[in-house]
Amino acid sequence: MKQSAALDILKLGHNVFLTGPAGSGKTFLLNQYIAHLKGKKIGVAVTASTGIAATHMNGQTIHSWSGMGIKDELTEGDLNKLKKNFYCQKRFAETSVLIIDEISMLHAHQMDMINKICKTFKDPFLPFGGLQVILCGDFFQLPPVSKNNQAVKFVTQSRSWTEMNPKICYLEDQYRQEDEKMAKILNAIRTQQVDDEILGLVLSRKNEPIRSNIYPTRLFTHNANVDAINNLELQKIKEKPLAYRMKEDGNGKLVEVIKKGCLSPERLILKRGAVVMFVKNNFDRGYVNGTLGKVVDFDENKLPIVKTFSGAEIVATPETWGIEEDDLVIASVTQIPLRLAWAITVHKSQGMTLDAAEMDLSKSFEYGMGYVALSRLRSLEGIKLLGINETALEVNPEICELDKELEKMSHENSQELIKLSRWEKKKRQKKFMKRIIGA
Repeated sequence: MKQSAALDILKLGHNVFLTGPAGSGKTFLLNQYIAHLKGKKIGVAVTASTGIAATHMNGQTIHSWSGMGIKDELTEGDLNKLKKNFYCQKRFAETSVLIIDEISMLHAHQMDMINKICKTFKDPFLPFGGLQVILCGDFFQLPPVSKNNQAVKFVTQSRSWTEMNPKICYLEDQYRQEDEKMAKILNAIRTQQVDDEILGLVLSRKNEPIRSNIYPTRLFTHNANVDAINNLELQKIKEKPLAYRMKEDGNGKLVEVIKKGCLSPERLILKRGAVVMFVKNNFDRGYVNGTLGKVVDFDENKLPIVKTFSGAEIVATPETWGIEEDDLVIASVTQIPLRLAWAITVHKSQGMTLDAAEMDLSKSFEYGMGYVALSRLRSLEGIKLLGINETALEVNPEICELDKELEKMSHENSQELIKLSRWEKKKRQKKFMKRIIGA
């Protein structure tokens, strides 16, 4: 499907699953629709399954926006508490359209929880309370993070997927990759047709220098490698270090749960010149989970002053992550909401476009890991490959079958749209706008 057709379908008010290969312009199209809605003064919630992905569209995580947080299930008490929350009330009252990006990393049960929350605040008898829901992502990219080796279920296996009955819009054009070799590699991975020729193309970048003035981003599959690189880079800076230790309070087991969900380290060491990433949303202070910057100084209270890549200077004050029960905080941790960011994991790179990258895929452990890392780059020459294993170029066989079905459904939707006269299409789009403006 072409972008223009997908935009027409979005404007018709259908629930939509927007998909296609990495670099096919999914985020660009979403931003077009967001601008259209804002131009009509229509409330749109822009969210994503990860903090990094949310920053690409100036949004927030779906976990934060919906109020479900890190929970794996919602009780009636949880829902009643959300209903009394002023910010949640205001948020839902002002929203007519909900966008969730990087949907491949959202669990099926989380999708059902979001549906339940939306029904609680909006119409209980309509899917997602009657909101227009737009899901965006590519199932060939990274799956939801498995907890305790439990089987992972994609959102297509949720009850709410069937209930919302999305129109499939599968984008076909390629905007990121600038050379045929790169496009050939990525297409072969998606179609499970990696042969000696494709492997040879990938291996041609083994330890090859990158001819670019751009400092390459370093991608690794494991946090341990990322931490080692970041600590080494920090040691190179000949400045006085300042350390910030995480404060804990409440139930010990729950504190450990919070630590796992909180990306800020227990002991954070910073120096002037350190490259850092914010790891919590604070819209009032001007940062979100994933905002990148550099420590330029420390204030009179020894708090780091971060200059973001957008040019803003922010004093990073301590933030608290907590778990509440019956309006009481039963466990919490408090820390400066930063982590070092010279190197990042492949998971955190999803959604980014890079001009140059050094990557080590020798410890790939998950379907789609190599595909995500390689597809971040515009060209093959922008890669320095440090290592690779067989898993790196594999994709989930079940997703291959699902992808074929999604392509077929998207083609059918394109044909349906073609049958609509221009007058009829505009009429239906105006009807949808009128309905949600009056909602």
